[in-house]
Amino acid sequence: MSTDASYSETIERVVKIRRCAAVVKGGRRFSFAAMTVVGDGNGRVGWGYGKANEVPPSVEKANKQAAHQMVPVNLVDGTIPHTAQGRFGAGRVILVPAGPGTGIIAGQAVRAVCEAAGVRNILTKSYGTSNPITLVKATFDALQQMRTREDIERLRGVSLA
Repeated sequence: MSTDASYSETIERVVKIRRCAAVVKGGRRFSFAAMTVVGDGNGRVGWGYGKANEVPPSVEKANKQAAHQMVPVNLVDGTIPHTAQGRFGAGRVILVPAGPGTGIIAGQAVRAVCEAAGVRNILTKSYGTSNPITLVKATFDALQQMRTREDIERLRGVSLA
């Protein structure tokens, strides 16, 4: 993300904006925290969390952090190679590969991650919590478990013909 051209090619999704109030002598002082997901739509995705006194700077900080923390995700024909379950705290997310034309069957938080990563067909189910920040982290846990057939053959040193 060193040039403006690569910055415009990324997919940015705001997952959650939180408002925090600190009570001071003159009343309440508000600050904001934003969680965003950034991806290139081609197998790289990252999440970021930014805090500031206004919404736009917090979103900007989160996008910058997400762009620096992008991780590769293994995809096969617009879907994931196999079923995976991700966990973070009380949140569990199950990702199941789907056939062409299915689309992204997911809630808002998981959908943001899948769209940014470039997944076009997937089935998902979340358990344990509806907190979008927890669900994004659980989705990343599941996506980092993805292994293609070639990866397994290379790691095991055998041919899965």
